[in-house]
Amino acid sequence: LFIVIVSTAFVGLYFRQRKFSHKLDVKSALAISCLFLMLVLGARLAIPGRVVIPYIYPLAAFGLTLACLFNVEIGMILSIVISVIATFSSNSSTDLTIFYLVPSLVGVLILGRGYRFANFLLSGIAIGISGSIIVLAFRLTDTNIDFVGIATLIGAAFLNGLASASIALVLQSLFSQLLGLTTALGLLDLSRPDHPLLQYLLFNAPGTYQHSLQVANLAERAADAIGADALLTRVGALYHDAGKASNPQYFIENQVPGGENPHSQLEPHKSASIIIQHVLDGITLANQHRLPSRVKDFFLEHHGTLITRYQYVKAMEKNDGEPVDMAPFRYPGPKPGSKETAILMLADGCEAKARAELPRTEEELRILVKKVFDYIQQEGQLDNTNLTLRDLHIISETFVSILKNTHHPRILYPEAPTRPVSHKS
Repeated sequence: LFIVIVSTAFVGLYFRQRKFSHKLDVKSALAISCLFLMLVLGARLAIPGRVVIPYIYPLAAFGLTLACLFNVEIGMILSIVISVIATFSSNSSTDLTIFYLVPSLVGVLILGRGYRFANFLLSGIAIGISGSIIVLAFRLTDTNIDFVGIATLIGAAFLNGLASASIALVLQSLFSQLLGLTTALGLLDLSRPDHPLLQYLLFNAPGTYQHSLQVANLAERAADAIGADALLTRVGALYHDAGKASNPQYFIENQVPGGENPHSQLEPHKSASIIIQHVLDGITLANQHRLPSRVKDFFLEHHGTLITRYQYVKAMEKNDGEPVDMAPFRYPGPKPGSKETAILMLADGCEAKARAELPRTEEELRILVKKVFDYIQQEGQLDNTNLTLRDLHIISETFVSILKNTHHPRILYPEAPTRPVSHKS
């Protein structure tokens, strides 16, 4: 009871002091608790009175699964707790606690977020190697060295590692589907161009698809530069404007150059409602394709609670320059709640503005990026994120570097003179 109380206090204090970008909801906390209790109960049944089976028991699967579903830090912290509780008051509890604890931490660090199947294999091997070293550390100090017993336990340690990695691979897939969580393997699958929703976007709104690719490149590089989740940011950017595919002709990137803009025939309020609707249409499509909740956040938050400025200005012009009610022109939000969705908002604004204004010099590009950043900050759209001034500077420099290479002037090559064709008689 005392060990449980101390462990609970440790976890509670730790989560109180640390700020995580992803908050645990009730379903996630319940799933973690059930998995924790299941593995602890299994350990209490497998360990007593047995010699080899405790070294095979795949307790490290718990930390590996949490690292994939949430982050490495949560996986490591809760691995410490389960290693202590699962082995407390058992025979050779010190040996087993160290045997479970150290390989679990090593395995989590090797696995990371589990971006590749190979990461799981390497993690399992690392658990086996570190577990073998722990076995040697305790068994070689015994005065009566049993080399056959040591070899058996080393084999059990490697079996433990491979079993832990295999179970974690299955559990992270299962829990991601049940809880709507994002895993690295799941995000990689969503980023494939042949995903049905991306194909739908490409077929119905090719201009928006190309815009999303450009924004994804910007946002991914910026997220990587400041240590945010680059893969999640890229996937969110690829899908964020999927709702435009429901009414592609109302968005400039899908219109034929020189053709008539359908918004010119609409009242500003009606025009704004069509533009804003792409956010809600996107959520509908995301639900149909069962996208994870963290990816859906990019649909809702990439415009935050900003207004459709073009339509608002048109409404003011029709009202003789007098202010009008902003509510019909405001996106439903919410404001960005993470670094990743905030980066998307900044990237989306900068890419669209650069495509519209076509800056010719780096100085013009820097001014353009600064205007977008200043406007978004003045509107309070970054208030719910933990982006620092240093982060914003790095993001800005990253955008300038990429956009400079994207919008650099091109040489107009002269036509090659055609040589007269000689006819021989």
